[in-house]
Amino acid sequence: MKTLLLMTALVIAHPALHAEPLRAASEEAAPDQAMTEAVIRKIDKDAGKITLRHGAISNLDMPPMTMVFRVQQAAMLETAEVGDAVLFHAERINGLLTITTLKKTP
Repeated sequence: MKTLLLMTALVIAHPALHAEPLRAASEEAAPDQAMTEAVIRKIDKDAGKITLRHGAISNLDMPPMTMVFRVQQAAMLETAEVGDAVLFHAERINGLLTITTLKKTP
């Protein structure tokens, strides 16, 4: 019985089961979508990933932390450098946290 309850709790809590519907890869963040402040910690151009120390991400209900994100377009990483202050918008696309907009801050 305990095993059944534990398995049920794990299935309910698994984030992939609560993912947003599939979205087209070419979709851009709308101007009215919330942007989050962050500092770039690491860039992996080959993998298309970036590590950010970020503030709270309101649309994902995520507290401030440092974590790795996929980027929607590899070109986003071409002008980015470790230590840059940026604004970004991330979405859960196909179950993966993905940056859809990335802008350096002045």
